[in-house]
Amino acid sequence: MVEKEFVVQSDAGIHARPASMLVKLAMGFPCEVFIEKDGVEANAKSIMGVLSLAITQGSKLIIRAVGEKEEEACTQLLELFKSDFK
Repeated sequence: MVEKEFVVQSDAGIHARPASMLVKLAMGFPCEVFIEKDGVEANAKSIMGVLSLAITQGSKLIIRAVGEKEEEACTQLLELFKSDFK
């Protein structure tokens, strides 16, 4: 299991477009991928799960991956957040 913490910097937080980009990236990995905010965990491969977290600017997230290519999954998802979904 790999975990990485991150604080969302984007003014808009995570709305539909960035959430869909996040889910698409997560689905490309064979491991299980989760995002946790305020003790609530969601499957990063589920658009509804990601949107249900209501991620806003300043939200502290934990990205967690378990299984094959877990390190790569966490790293790439973290880079997507850091790039502000560009």
